[in-house]
Amino acid sequence: MYNVVVVGGGIVGLASALKIKEANPKLRVAVVEKENILAKHQTGHNSGVIHSGLYYKPGSLKARNCVDGYNQMIRFCDQEEIPYELCGKIVVATKNSQIEALNTLYQRGTENGLTGIKKLVAEELKEYEPYVNGVQGLYVPQTGIIDYKEVAIKYAEKIKHFNGDIFLGNKVIDFKENNGFIEVKTDKQTLITRLVVNCSGLFSDKVAKLTGVPVDYRIIPFRGEYYKIKKEKEHLVKNLIYPVPDPAFPFLGVHFTRMIGGGIEAGPNAVFAFKREGYKRTDLNMGDLMGSLGWKGFRKVAAKYWKTGMGEFYRSFSKSAFTKALQELLPDIQKSDLEPGGAGVRAQACDRNGGLIDDFLILESEKIINVGNAPSPAATSSLAIGQHVAGLALKRFS
Repeated sequence: MYNVVVVGGGIVGLASALKIKEANPKLRVAVVEKENILAKHQTGHNSGVIHSGLYYKPGSLKARNCVDGYNQMIRFCDQEEIPYELCGKIVVATKNSQIEALNTLYQRGTENGLTGIKKLVAEELKEYEPYVNGVQGLYVPQTGIIDYKEVAIKYAEKIKHFNGDIFLGNKVIDFKENNGFIEVKTDKQTLITRLVVNCSGLFSDKVAKLTGVPVDYRIIPFRGEYYKIKKEKEHLVKNLIYPVPDPAFPFLGVHFTRMIGGGIEAGPNAVFAFKREGYKRTDLNMGDLMGSLGWKGFRKVAAKYWKTGMGEFYRSFSKSAFTKALQELLPDIQKSDLEPGGAGVRAQACDRNGGLIDDFLILESEKIINVGNAPSPAATSSLAIGQHVAGLALKRFS
């Protein structure tokens, strides 16, 4: 018997459980996770960047939670002695047509409370990244690097410290309401609770449907593939180098990231995946594929942006094309400098009208809180999202 059951053992689900327990240690809280380890999917496959809050529309959930979450993340890592580094990053306009969008980013960052952002001319860019190509840029000092899997594991340790339960290898298969409670049925056991918090990432829409609430969005999986820069060419990148993002898409474009554990990643692209957990090009799940293609909203997206989508597929299969995209930022990088890296899959919510939902999406009913869309910067924002979810949950137990 529990007060709250959180579905999903990624960084957002764990942060939500932790914040509920911190706010009211007497509440009985459990986390159920279908995998045998925590943070296996989006949390364990991301690029490990501490985002500053530069990109997000002022006043949006992303903007508020990223800035607040950033500050909470830094404090948490200091307290728990989790390694991180605030190395800063540059955002680079490689052509004059991108300068207006670069100025918009500067304005957004300022409105979101970031201090110390600098506008850079071409010569000043070289002071931060000697090998970069650009006409103008921004320097953002707040950006950093970290291992979010390590953060998630620490969240789990603290949940257990507060006598919370974590059940691994428990896939949720159904929910049943019974006498004012909800029976959370997994393939191993049944947990009885007053409130369910759905933080199941790539399956958030499917889990929400199981609870019986109306779901007017569909999770569309996009695979992001990386290359690693060979050791002898790592000197080409000092810290983090980002392009000016396309405002029509909720993706940041291929970029260069120095990793907290060493090495430089280049990427990711954004390729429509044929499986929700499809980390390889050959991964296919017909149910997932038909679910995406059968969604009216995604068909509208595909019809509008098919050229961009085909370009992403081409770069996925062509190392030369991927290298060309990287050379816009770093002309000295060569195809031979890149070796295969990892891949992640982003859970991107798409509405019925063909919109790729850019903001965090949290939906409530009497006994359910659904975190329906929590893409980047959800890891940076995890403690702030968790605090927001905890606030919604605690209203039910006041």
